[in-house]
Amino acid sequence: MPTQPETLHEALESVPGSRPCRLVVFGAGGDLTRRLLMPSLYDLATVDALPDGFAIIAVDRAPRSAEAWADGLFTLMQADGKDPSAEFSCDRIDEEAWRRLTHEASYIEGDLTKPDVYTTLRDALAGKDAIFYCAVAARFFGTIADSLGEAGLLDAQDGFRRIVIEKPFGHDLASAQALNARILSHADESQIYRIDHFMGKEANQGILVARFANVLFEPIWRREYIDHVQITAAETIGVEKRGSFYEPTGALRDMVPNHLFVLLSLIAMEPPSSLASEAVRAEKTRLLQAIRPVSPDDTVRGQYAQGRINGRDVPGYREEEGVAPDSRTETFVAMKLMIDNWRWGGVPFYLRTGKRMNGRRTEINVVFRKPPYALFDQNLEDPRIGNVIRFLLDPVRGVTMNFDVKQPGLEEVVAPAASRFLYDDVFPKAPNVGYEALLHDCMKGNQMLFQSAATIEAAWSAVDPIVNSKDMPHVYAAGTEGPDAAHALLARDGRNWLPVT
Repeated sequence: MPTQPETLHEALESVPGSRPCRLVVFGAGGDLTRRLLMPSLYDLATVDALPDGFAIIAVDRAPRSAEAWADGLFTLMQADGKDPSAEFSCDRIDEEAWRRLTHEASYIEGDLTKPDVYTTLRDALAGKDAIFYCAVAARFFGTIADSLGEAGLLDAQDGFRRIVIEKPFGHDLASAQALNARILSHADESQIYRIDHFMGKEANQGILVARFANVLFEPIWRREYIDHVQITAAETIGVEKRGSFYEPTGALRDMVPNHLFVLLSLIAMEPPSSLASEAVRAEKTRLLQAIRPVSPDDTVRGQYAQGRINGRDVPGYREEEGVAPDSRTETFVAMKLMIDNWRWGGVPFYLRTGKRMNGRRTEINVVFRKPPYALFDQNLEDPRIGNVIRFLLDPVRGVTMNFDVKQPGLEEVVAPAASRFLYDDVFPKAPNVGYEALLHDCMKGNQMLFQSAATIEAAWSAVDPIVNSKDMPHVYAAGTEGPDAAHALLARDGRNWLPVT
């Protein structure tokens, strides 16, 4: 019987393709590096899950040494770790783990649009495996791919060279197709890792396990039993100081074809033939290709106005830094979409996401059909009556199931009940920014959790009819569930949003 590796380090080292490598970080002084990338690498370092010989090459414009870069991040991460709203949570950073992560780091000062940066990189990476991480604004993705290709830095030879591309991957279908073609002119699909940190979160990965490791769910996971599905990603924060980024982007581009469609694919895809990356990604793509193009009539766009969040007054979107006073950019979007396949024909999927809502919660609610008649004289119009499986994804992680029981007493009275599983009640709490598994898999050469070119293009194709809308968004007060029009979207079908809890 094969023995299990004692540590994540041994597991990583035992996988072909996870040899010592250099991680080249373009945008090493940026927000993403600080909030997500370095905290995730630190989490891997604390559990000894980085291979021997691993080292970071930081690339950024600011003049500084590698030591100054690492020390600056250490200070910032200490503050972030104590911030309850931050993705990274850590009471105290382990200085020894941080030293292991950064003591071999090097720093290249330069403009990533200039050839000299890539000449320096070519010399530094001679004969070494490398991952190139684009932690920069999307407008630089193509430039970096071109420069890496022209410098010969994507030629794998006997080892590997991989490129990691952040979202947003394009801003519509045409731009996504153009960016895919541009990168694929320099690298094979097997070298390209299009990352979405929603796929790296433990609870999100658990959806497939819940569906396909339990015979209980799969037989009823279809149109005959499911009335509709709701997917919600609600935030209490606003755009903060990212108004200049958010203005040309908006909630739809920022969240729907990536984050929300990741969740949609996990909850609705067909079972893959295996866990090989090709099999899993193929089923996700087939699911997204089956989405009926979303109609403007099935879409609601909203924009937050002044309101109160957690007892304090907050400004409206148009008062935020970097936002035009007459902006039409949406900070909320809700939509109804249909999937044209045998499993889901006729079942509506309702998606919504927004900033400055009344609670922070990412969850999926699978709402089942009501019984065909009220045998126990129960009120089938009561929204508390019926079966709902709720996947809690963030910040609370777990699964709840609503069902009906007999209320104790002499009469036949039906009452709602619930069963609840929470990860933190069962398993030790472990750090999970969302990038740990993704970085780990990238070092292993496993693309299962990453998006393929076909998946990206299928997602943009579904929202292409609505992505360029310039209609004035509906106004909603900060601290509410979004605009009234979003509730009307479901009400016209005789349904209601389940509350953001």
